[in-house]
Amino acid sequence: MKNPPKQRSILGLVFLTVFIDLIGFSIIFPLFPAMLEHYVELEGQSSLIGKLHGALVEFVAGKPGAEFAVVTLFGGLLGSIYSLLQFLFAPFWGHLSDRRGRRGTLLWTLGGTALSYAIWFCSGSFSLLILARLVGGIMAGNISIASAIISDTTTGPERAKGMGIVGMAIGLGFVVGPAIGGATSLVDLTELWPASAAWGVNPFSLAAGCALVLSLFNWIWALTHLPETRPQSATEEITGTRTWRPFKALKSIDYPGVKRTAALTMMYLTAFSAMEFTLTFLAAERFDYTPRDMAWMFVFIGLTIALVQGGLVRRLVPRLGEKKVSIAGLAILVPGFVAVGYAAGSGALYGGLFLMAVGSALAMPCLSALISRYSPDDVQGLVLGSYRSVGALARALGPLLGGTLYWLYGSRAPYLVGAVLLLWPLFLALKLPPVAAADKTSTPT
Repeated sequence: MKNPPKQRSILGLVFLTVFIDLIGFSIIFPLFPAMLEHYVELEGQSSLIGKLHGALVEFVAGKPGAEFAVVTLFGGLLGSIYSLLQFLFAPFWGHLSDRRGRRGTLLWTLGGTALSYAIWFCSGSFSLLILARLVGGIMAGNISIASAIISDTTTGPERAKGMGIVGMAIGLGFVVGPAIGGATSLVDLTELWPASAAWGVNPFSLAAGCALVLSLFNWIWALTHLPETRPQSATEEITGTRTWRPFKALKSIDYPGVKRTAALTMMYLTAFSAMEFTLTFLAAERFDYTPRDMAWMFVFIGLTIALVQGGLVRRLVPRLGEKKVSIAGLAILVPGFVAVGYAAGSGALYGGLFLMAVGSALAMPCLSALISRYSPDDVQGLVLGSYRSVGALARALGPLLGGTLYWLYGSRAPYLVGAVLLLWPLFLALKLPPVAAADKTSTPT
C-alpha cells in the first residue's frame, strides 16, 4: 500500500495543471473564423494559407453551410497537427517521467507549452502560427504526466476517483477556454498599439497572452508546490530505451488488459471525436444554430462531463469497480449517438447530448484507471503516455472519418456509424481481465 505525501494537495495541483492546460489549448477554438480570414487577407491567395483556403472552398462547394464548413475544416486541420504530434511524443514524455521523475518532466512540458503560446503571441505570419502549434503538440505531455502522478499517489479503486479529477479538469477547461477566447477576440492589440505589429503582434495576441500567462502561472505553481511523486529508487531501477513510436511502446508493455483497453479506447474516441467534429455542422444545418447557440451546447456538454466525473464516478467505482462503470458508460453512449442522429428538435438533441456526455464521463476515467492498474508501478509514465498518444491519434482520425461520412451520406451518417462502431469496444470491455486489489508489480506476459 502506498502512503503518498500530501495526497489531497497533490490532487489539487494535478487538477490545476490539467485545468489550466486545457484552457490554454481550447482558448483558440472561437478564433478560427477570424483567424482564417485574417491570414488569407494578410498573405494573399497565392500563399500557403491562401491555397489551403482555396482547397477547402473547392472541397465543400455546393454543400449546405459551405462557408461555415470551410472554417470548421480549417480548425480541424490545425487540431489534427497538434493531435498527431501528441500521438508521437506522449510516450516519450511518459517514459522520461519514469526515468527522470514526474516533477522535472512536467516542468519541461509546461515550459514548452508556454513557449508555444509565446510564439503564437508573435505570430505575424501563418507559418509562425503553424510553428506554435507544432511546438505545442510536441510538448503536449502534461495530461499523461498528470495521470502518472495520480497513479503514483493512489491505489486500487481510489485511482478511478483520481482519474475522475483529471477528467473533470478537462471538461471544465473546455468550457472556460473558449469563453476566454471569445471574450479576448473583442480586443485587437494592434489597434490599441499599432507599432506592435512590427513585432508580430496580431489580432489574436491577447488570447495568446492570456494562455501564456496561465501557462507560466502553472509552471511557477508546479515549481514551488509540486513534490516529486516518483520514488528515487524506482527511477533508478528502470531499464530499457526510450521510443518515439507509440505502437512499439504499447507492444513493449504487453501486460494483460493493457492492449485491449488501449484498442477499445481508440475505437471509442474515434467515434466520439467524429461526433464532436460534425456536431456543429448538424446543429447549423438542421436547427439553424448560431455560434452563440453552439457555445451553449458545448458548455452543456462540458459541465455535464465535469459534474459526472467529479461526483458520480467517485461514488460508483468503489461499489461497482472500474470495469463495470466503464461498460455502463460505453453502453449509454450508443443510444446517445442514435438520439442525436435522429434528433428533430433541440429537446431531442440535448437529450442525446446528455446521454453521450454521461457515457463519456463514466467511461473515460475508468478506462484510464484500468490501464494504470493493469500496469506495474515502474512503467506508469510510459504506459499512460502511450495510452494518451493512442487517444490523440483517435482525435486526429475521428474528424476525417466524421467529415467524410457527413459530406458523402448526410448528417445522420457519423452518428449511426458511430453507434455501430461503439458496439465493438463495448464487446471488448466485457472481456477485460479483472484487476488486482492492489497495484501490480509483475512483468509482461
